[in-house]
Amino acid sequence: MRQSLLSLAVASVLLGGCSLIPDYQRPQAPVDGLWPVGEAYTASGVSETQTAADALGWREFFRDPALQRLVETALANNRDLRIAALNVEAFRAQHRIQRAELFPSISAGGEGTRQRLPGDLSATGSPNTSGQYSATVGTSAWEIDFFGRLRSLNQQALQQYLASEEAQRSTQIALVASVASAYLSLQADQASLQLTRDTLDTYRKSYALTERSFNVGVADALSLSQARTAVQSAEASLAQYTRLVAQDRNALALLLGAGVPGDLPEGAVLEQNLLAEVPAGLPSDLLQRRPDLLQAEHSLQAANASIGAARAAFFPNISLTANAGSASSELSGLFDGGSGTWLFQPQINLPIFTAGSLKASLDYAEVQQDIQVANYEKAIQTAFQEVADGLAARTTYAQQLDAQRALVETSEEYYRLAERRFRTGVDSYLTLLDAQRQLFSAKQQLISDRLNQLTSEVNLYKALGGGWHEQTQVATASAD
Repeated sequence: MRQSLLSLAVASVLLGGCSLIPDYQRPQAPVDGLWPVGEAYTASGVSETQTAADALGWREFFRDPALQRLVETALANNRDLRIAALNVEAFRAQHRIQRAELFPSISAGGEGTRQRLPGDLSATGSPNTSGQYSATVGTSAWEIDFFGRLRSLNQQALQQYLASEEAQRSTQIALVASVASAYLSLQADQASLQLTRDTLDTYRKSYALTERSFNVGVADALSLSQARTAVQSAEASLAQYTRLVAQDRNALALLLGAGVPGDLPEGAVLEQNLLAEVPAGLPSDLLQRRPDLLQAEHSLQAANASIGAARAAFFPNISLTANAGSASSELSGLFDGGSGTWLFQPQINLPIFTAGSLKASLDYAEVQQDIQVANYEKAIQTAFQEVADGLAARTTYAQQLDAQRALVETSEEYYRLAERRFRTGVDSYLTLLDAQRQLFSAKQQLISDRLNQLTSEVNLYKALGGGWHEQTQVATASAD
């Protein structure tokens, strides 16, 4: 009999291979097969000597040693990244729980009862003492997955777990880019703060000279007032950039999950070559590069699996309770010959009337799948836009920076000429003040443009899926 029970259990497992999950087909990408072309773009592709962004390690992409140290600190301490990693562990545990439902839960148990009845309650009319002891091993209410309901739920849990892994990757990539952007903002504001200090020092010297000239009757009151205005304006800018630098440090500390290290290596200046250039590749490459797109697809596959579970709910639910053991009225005879006992209890439940709840559950699952399809397609469109914007920024910022550097050089020449003409009495102080302000503004704009260019390159690296690996994969593979 025990062999018959075992054979039935094995046959039930083999028969439980039916699945009502719809065949999954990846939705067609709702974007063009090539990146946009035009004046704002230059030809971009992957040559044999270039490494794709998702394989380029962040240590190779970020060439500033201080930034490398900050990224390393953030990866070790950032709380958002820690939460994402814990979510992966949670979904892994949920998948293991759901997978366990496919198999019978076998348990062993024993119980004993000893009872005395008085004579007036006993069938014999005299006091009676009786006992019952049993020991069994078996399974209780094990659902035999004939129609794949449990397998569908297991597949759904698996896809949710895989989606959480991609979410962790996406969180890390976003963190690496955020640390880089925060560091670059700090560098830019520090450069602007130093520029403001230098300009304020120039304004104060000019004001002191103008004041002496006014005291001896050479300069008029208007020139003195204009010089004082320039000093006060620079002092306001000084306070502004002092505040921004402090706030940049606070934002960076939050991303790091700890204080900004005091022993950072000396950082590179903004004008140095801080970042490596990465190729864009093809739009279709994003489907495998971007973890957020992979996460959206796993969520879509999880929704697809839930339809199978909703479909299976329309069919009979078959469960099995079975055990075998021994029983005796005396503990000493529990395992004697002839004390064997067994129970075989199959059960089937067929839904007849559910007031439309099963159909509503299936409709809900199908609607959720449609929502996930839309989310997946929207994620692709967003990724395409982010990369296209980055490519446009790469070309146009290079042109803008060249023009701005030329403007700074022209403004410096204008300032030198205006200062010489003012000292010789050819022009008024108003001309000199205009030259000073124009030079200050041009240098400020150059810092801002450079920051925007570097930030756009970081965002392009992120948009292409870069930032997951510490070291470049191609270099690692060749080393092995």
